[in-house]
Amino acid sequence: MQFLQMASDLTNTTIVFATALIFAMLGGLFSERSGVVNIALEGLMTVGAFTAAIVTYFAETQLGTGPLSPWIGFLSAMIVGFVFAIPHAVASITFRANQVVSGVALNFLATGLTLYLCKILLNGSAQTPTLKNAFAKWHIPFLSDIPFIGNALFSGYPTSYIVFILVALSAFILYKTPFGLRLRAVGEHPMAADSVAVNVFRMRYIAVMISGALAAMGGATIALTTTSNFSHNTISGQGFIALAALIFGKWRPVAGMFAALFFGVASALKSVFQIYGVTNYIPVDFIYIFPYAITILVLAGFVGRAIAPAANGIPYEKGNR
Repeated sequence: MQFLQMASDLTNTTIVFATALIFAMLGGLFSERSGVVNIALEGLMTVGAFTAAIVTYFAETQLGTGPLSPWIGFLSAMIVGFVFAIPHAVASITFRANQVVSGVALNFLATGLTLYLCKILLNGSAQTPTLKNAFAKWHIPFLSDIPFIGNALFSGYPTSYIVFILVALSAFILYKTPFGLRLRAVGEHPMAADSVAVNVFRMRYIAVMISGALAAMGGATIALTTTSNFSHNTISGQGFIALAALIFGKWRPVAGMFAALFFGVASALKSVFQIYGVTNYIPVDFIYIFPYAITILVLAGFVGRAIAPAANGIPYEKGNR
């Protein structure tokens, strides 16, 4: 019986940890399917976490919006992420800069800027106070009452339900709509897309900004669920793990989701093991490094087998056939 309860808690916690990774993975998916490498997922998640936490804090303290506060913060993070991705789009698409360097620069900018703004807005404090109105778990009527399964699958944060809907929606958009066809075309063969009047620059701009919004929603998820605040270590490598999930999933939304869930298990183990006393037998340091070790092993074993979109990372110059 205890094993079933442990498995139920592990599944529930896995979904909690994987939710942010899936958001960021979908963000990377749209950008890289258009041909623009997005190493900046980490920075975009950081901006999203900061925006969600600071807006939610001021909404609940200054505006008195109560339970609506986290939703205001979540939507604000999406908008700010959309805008914050524009410098990467301008550098990579308009000026044809090295996309990896541009993404790394955005990561550094996000880290420094969010800490600076946090100290400015909170009178020198490097982190936000604990939020009183973070997201609470939603228990789906009847389904959540099913023994073990109900706790595992139907008692989650609202962001988890949203992200699984977005996975299905992303798959539909990419493979069943004209927009998705154009997006994949500019990522595989931009010259061919250009020859049939597809605006390569516009499609890539749209994709990168969608990427920013989705990745920021991933960061907001962490700040509004598991941590309930923002600090310098709120986002600690999740953007790079999401990038690994994207590669492991071969740039496909559903496969990327399962890859993110796989990494989510690695992150969930440390929490579940502590609750059930497994850390009495295994050093806690090994459990904390487990998600990152798994990421390295997966990339080392599978990255060579994953084929990226043909034009991924290659700047496009209109008229250059």
